[in-house]
Amino acid sequence: MTKTLYAEFTVKPGSEARVAEMMLELTRHVRQEQGNELFLPYTREENPREYFVFEVYSDEAAFQEHIRAEYGARFNEELARHIEGDASELTWLLPVE
Repeated sequence: MTKTLYAEFTVKPGSEARVAEMMLELTRHVRQEQGNELFLPYTREENPREYFVFEVYSDEAAFQEHIRAEYGARFNEELARHIEGDASELTWLLPVE
């Protein structure tokens, strides 16, 4: 069964350019992961400091591989310094079928 989620976070004022750069780099890496089916980062139209990242992985194993990736750990460590709160908020989704 696919693993589908979205992550949300709000960037601190003054960190917008750095986080955008970080997100582009992370996106390039994640989209190359074997089990990644979709990785779509967005900012909210009404507030570009608010990020919404939609992610789909082929299964739990693919998601766990994603979690273990060194570049993801580096991203999350640096991101924590640039966002409001301690970490991004994850919401898990299930298909309506």
